[in-house]
Amino acid sequence: MTERVTGTPGRRALLGAAVLGTAALGLTGTAAHAAERGRGGSGSGHGSLRDLPVPTVIGHRGASGYRPEHTLGSYQLALDLGAHIVEQDLVPTKDGHLVCRHENDITGTTDVADRPEFAGRRTTKTIDGVSYTGWFTEDFTLAELKTLRATERIPGNRPDNTLYDGRWTVPTFEEVLRWADKEGRKRGKPVWLYVETKHPTYFRSLGLGLEEPLARLLRRYGRDRRTSPLILQSFEPGSIQRLARLVDTPRVVLLSGPTSRPWDFVESGDPRTVADLIKPAGLKWIASYAQGIGPTLDLIIPKDASGRLTRPTTLVKDAHARGLRLHPYTLRNENSFLPADFRRGTDPNAYGDVFGAYAAYFATGIDGIFTDHPDTALLAAADFNGR
Repeated sequence: MTERVTGTPGRRALLGAAVLGTAALGLTGTAAHAAERGRGGSGSGHGSLRDLPVPTVIGHRGASGYRPEHTLGSYQLALDLGAHIVEQDLVPTKDGHLVCRHENDITGTTDVADRPEFAGRRTTKTIDGVSYTGWFTEDFTLAELKTLRATERIPGNRPDNTLYDGRWTVPTFEEVLRWADKEGRKRGKPVWLYVETKHPTYFRSLGLGLEEPLARLLRRYGRDRRTSPLILQSFEPGSIQRLARLVDTPRVVLLSGPTSRPWDFVESGDPRTVADLIKPAGLKWIASYAQGIGPTLDLIIPKDASGRLTRPTTLVKDAHARGLRLHPYTLRNENSFLPADFRRGTDPNAYGDVFGAYAAYFATGIDGIFTDHPDTALLAAADFNGR
């Protein structure tokens, strides 16, 4: 494990930090419910959502706080640290292979900008209404993409991770499935994966639909059942509905800011916003084809103008009333990513009181959380459950 930058609390100091109380935030209600469900979970990962511990710790893009995201090194470390689920984001290559990148723009996560043979591939595209200039997976065959090497996405925040620049290639999803099967056999229990379709409407417009090739791979590797140790996710409800017609694998709808609209809604003229989807009627609609939601943390506890947490919303209670699980995103250790209440010192890249932040969010009754630092989240979950 890499050391933190100078001036940042060391790992042992962070792991020994005390969890702050949350009474001042008004965090009552479903906390005891979450703790009881956590004690009742087997944690054995037998392929049912009911088997997942609560709170479930989801390695966001692997263990991206310590390794370049969406690499086999990041996934392996997340699993070795104890993450209950390891996340992949999927985008296609020009020849239709699914690869693991957070975005199809690979300018900041590979060494493509330093490769003169691909200089002519640099272009500007509009994706989901936003203009990007760079290099994109859909302009590369898999063979070409495999010549690139992965790099740290936010080196300014995580300079230690640049030690691993160039060590790994961009993995295909099939490689991840094989890795998960191998690790599952070694550990004697299934390795859970959390798989997102990225920009599915955009890619379908290019003739590179994500859902059909994804379903084929899930069927090939036996992860297409209701009890499969894999969760599908997307910010586009239409993608989740399409997947629901193809496989029985558990499904989650991701939700961003309240005023935003899923891009497939924009394209189809559906006027609903995320604010509409988190109302009881919207949650009932989601529950008709999905088993959970993945809201941004701000939909669980909003922040005030200074970036401090306010009182929790009713989203956890409302979603649970519809039988939906909640796996919000994303908690990170560094000050710059934490609510203002939990920042410590003046270094934005130093670790803050992340245990206090976890305690606040866990107390709302969420079922799990996406994190860049799975080891920290596991300790926080153990604290919360009194273990």
